[in-house]
Amino acid sequence: MPTTVGRRADRLAPVRRATRGIDRRTVVRTGIVAAVAYAAWLAIGAFGRPYNFFDMKIYHGAVVWWASGHELYEFIAPTTTLGFTYPPFAALAMLPMAGLPIEVAGWVNAAGSIAALAVVLAALLRPIVDRLGWPLWFTVAIATPMATAIEPVRETLGYGQVNLLLFALIMADLVGLRWRSRRGTHGRDTDGPFLRLFYSGSWAGVGIGLATAVKLTPALFIAYLLITRQWRVAATAVGTTIGVTLGSFALVGTESRAYFGGVLWQTERVGAADMTPNQSLAGLLARLYDSIETPGLLWLAFSVLILAVGLSRAANARADGDELTAFTLVGLTANVISPISWSHHLVWVIPAIVVLADAAVRRREASRGLSLRTGQQAFGGPPGVSGLRPPIWYPTLTGLRHGVAALGLYLLFLISPIWPYEHKLPEVSHYQDGLFGALMENSLALALIVLVAALPWRPGAEPAFYADRPARAATAGRR
Repeated sequence: MPTTVGRRADRLAPVRRATRGIDRRTVVRTGIVAAVAYAAWLAIGAFGRPYNFFDMKIYHGAVVWWASGHELYEFIAPTTTLGFTYPPFAALAMLPMAGLPIEVAGWVNAAGSIAALAVVLAALLRPIVDRLGWPLWFTVAIATPMATAIEPVRETLGYGQVNLLLFALIMADLVGLRWRSRRGTHGRDTDGPFLRLFYSGSWAGVGIGLATAVKLTPALFIAYLLITRQWRVAATAVGTTIGVTLGSFALVGTESRAYFGGVLWQTERVGAADMTPNQSLAGLLARLYDSIETPGLLWLAFSVLILAVGLSRAANARADGDELTAFTLVGLTANVISPISWSHHLVWVIPAIVVLADAAVRRREASRGLSLRTGQQAFGGPPGVSGLRPPIWYPTLTGLRHGVAALGLYLLFLISPIWPYEHKLPEVSHYQDGLFGALMENSLALALIVLVAALPWRPGAEPAFYADRPARAATAGRR
């Protein structure tokens, strides 16, 4: 018996040596990440729809058709009336997938989109986790599957869309602005000239320019840069857009002339305005009027109003030192005023949720510090010396509305109540299920409008001011 026990102990020795250096917290955190990922998978199955890379099949079919010698914009996907609607530059970027099977192309796009989402979340969450002392890898590993489960992301992945890639391009410019404001403090003296240029943030604007060349709605970010007098970044964005567009004319002139001379203005190629997944202001108004078409003058008037509100609030957020909220407001405004904003376009709710959650934490921390200082002043010493303390619920309730708003916004886009009340004219009225059904069918659009009007910013959270304005940056940082 002792011999048997000894042999068993000898067999376990390599296992003990292999696991000796593993931190128990790491094991627990890995288990939590796995549980969250599994819960996100179940949520996609419960609240998502059957996905088969529908849009990717159109893109793939179009570039295969084009590579075979046909005209790009003459392609119509089988059993549909849909064709390729992006500018020629986007077609050139997608051309390499013509050599891949459609399923492989769809999964490659999904993998790249998830990777881009994880990188964006790391950039969004880095200032927050550094302040709170949380491990970045653990926070991002939880946030990524949670974000993947909500409507815009799961629809983007399931349809084979490019929204997350464009989102990453725009957010890259936010990172560039951060680095530029610090004049490349991320770099090291041993870095080569390319890395020093990279960390300097001088390239900020390239991402917005590329995104605008692929899809026109990111051009609103250029307007924001001009309003906030970020001249160099705006010039970089405009130059990038013009450069790649002219390059496309040089390479594929026939397709470029066809797109800008006709396809761009053929809105019927995209779909009817009143379709349920169109959660823009135009879609909201069309459904409220129970009409296939949007009431033009009403849409124009409200769009101008929302545009003014969104851009002015974004400029104010930046002036108070919160560039992330400024970018988020611009993205949300673009979603609202665009004639067509399918539910998979609404990726700007991701940073909106981050901003709301961080605002809740910041307000709670600030109120806790205020509560402690008030207690010391009122009772002549540290809390507890006289046996009395400020109300314990005071810091708990402060920031509650922002936390509830963040949770409610996440659950709204997780459940996505538009689909149980989807209607299609002329067969079924948008009021088929009464006022409640109409409210649910327009719930995402209404949430976007509320966010544009009421999303809070966080003074001094992450100013991206240039070094030639140090006084203003310092003022924002002290607020």
